[in-house]
Amino acid sequence: MRFTQSIAPAFLLLATGFSHAASTWGFDDGNVQIAAKKSGESIKEKLTSKNPLPNPVTLGNTDTLKLILTATDNGKGKRPHQAFLVLQEPESGLEAPFPLTVKESGKAAVQLSQKDLPTQFRVATKPLKASVVLASFGSSEGFNAPVFEIKIDQDTNAAAPSYEKPLRYGKQPEIHHIFRPDPKSPPKIISLIFGLAVIATLPALLIVWVTLGGNVNHLSKAIGTAPFSHAAFFGSIVAMEFVFFLYYTSWNLFQVLPVMGLVAAVSVLSGTKALGEVQSRRLAGER
Repeated sequence: MRFTQSIAPAFLLLATGFSHAASTWGFDDGNVQIAAKKSGESIKEKLTSKNPLPNPVTLGNTDTLKLILTATDNGKGKRPHQAFLVLQEPESGLEAPFPLTVKESGKAAVQLSQKDLPTQFRVATKPLKASVVLASFGSSEGFNAPVFEIKIDQDTNAAAPSYEKPLRYGKQPEIHHIFRPDPKSPPKIISLIFGLAVIATLPALLIVWVTLGGNVNHLSKAIGTAPFSHAAFFGSIVAMEFVFFLYYTSWNLFQVLPVMGLVAAVSVLSGTKALGEVQSRRLAGER
């Protein structure tokens, strides 16, 4: 007798735990109504939380769909924390939730028409899947199941809504780049003609220099006074011409620029002293 009295509370507690764990959300007294504005007729279909409607309901361009149900927690009417009618487009998987207006007794309703639907739903060729979602705080298991389908009936007399699929990031077709060919030098025959024209002017330049008084006899004195400056200055001029020749034949710009900078520095430093030596002879009246 004592054993029976001591184990009975344990059985009661265990039974209470099973009943608490089996508590789930659902709905009763569900029905979906389609009210046609043009004809004034109304279609009403009864819904259950276990078996969805076998045939889809048709929503016309001017029709209104109204869903009415009573949310229940473990069979008793109660207001859930979340209550939605979720429509899903089967091809893209796009979903759109519509909140239900719920009272404390659990009675809930939602109303919508085609203008409330996204454009993707209005141009859908297959019926939309309509699911009811009920959930709240606590240990009760939420409810999420399809209950009926909606077939969108477009008005043939009105223009169909336009919709373009958005650009989505993903794998794109392979792109083959065609780069512009590298710039090339002009034909060698043209370069040779202009080179010979420049060389042909050198004798004429030398003759004019001697005629105007080039003071060739000062060459030995100038070299004796500042041999390194004159040699480096003249050499830098020849080196710069050689750099241009290499740039024309084989070097690129990144190879030419450092060498040109070095040659230019030598030309400036040596030219300053070389021209200073020439100026000293000019001030002495020797030129």
